[in-house]
Amino acid sequence: MPEGVLAELARWPVKSLGGEALGSARLDWRGLGGDRAYALLDRREGREGRWVTIRQAPRMLAWSAGYPEAPDDRLDPADPPPPTLRGPDGRRFSWDDPGLEGALAADLGLAVRRHRDLGGQQDLRASVLVTTEASRRAVAAALGRLLELRRFRTNLHLELDAPAFAEERWEGGRLQVGGVTLALANPCIRCVIPTRDPGDLSRWPELLRWLHRHHGALFGVNATVVAGGRVRVGDRVTVGEPAAPAEPRPSTGWDVAPRNAS
Repeated sequence: MPEGVLAELARWPVKSLGGEALGSARLDWRGLGGDRAYALLDRREGREGRWVTIRQAPRMLAWSAGYPEAPDDRLDPADPPPPTLRGPDGRRFSWDDPGLEGALAADLGLAVRRHRDLGGQQDLRASVLVTTEASRRAVAAALGRLLELRRFRTNLHLELDAPAFAEERWEGGRLQVGGVTLALANPCIRCVIPTRDPGDLSRWPELLRWLHRHHGALFGVNATVVAGGRVRVGDRVTVGEPAAPAEPRPSTGWDVAPRNAS
């Protein structure tokens, strides 16, 4: 049974924008409190109401969002406050700022509108993304360069006494982080988004090619919250693996558009 600690913790208030590192957080059935509770929706004809992501607008990576009024575990997952956005020029906007949509449209090159969904807007609904340090180090070593977790939008990053990519066979197991219990679901299949550098927006296509070639494009594992509560960086972590390790199988239950977006 792998054991270790919670090494890093992060949330992403606005889907596809940069997020914030945390020291602690609260989790409930939605996932990590405030994670992707907000999103930008497309206003273009034929795409009205669909999520805008880095695929359509890579410059979303140049924007970030946080909850300065509710840092760390002070945020209530049932009622996250409006986030504050920071543009690439350093300007800050409250979520309800009347100038925000215009500033986003000018920088992203397409018209958007704001959307809030307390159920969370992760690609796999109401989920938490878990990654391991052993796997991150293995990919970085194979490709010979630094691999930032920000590329993968990790929520819980674990330092464990388990080999790299062990998480690919954890489906059906349980993850205990402090007093929080999560059910381990499918390993996460990666798209082109991690190939964009979150700092300078440059492309790194070899990253996805390597993951495809050696691990079926998998990196990390999705999980859902069984018993919520608070977690803190440094908390003890244990992984209860399934009795019969699962064959690696990527998640397929992707949401492609927000719920109740009309």
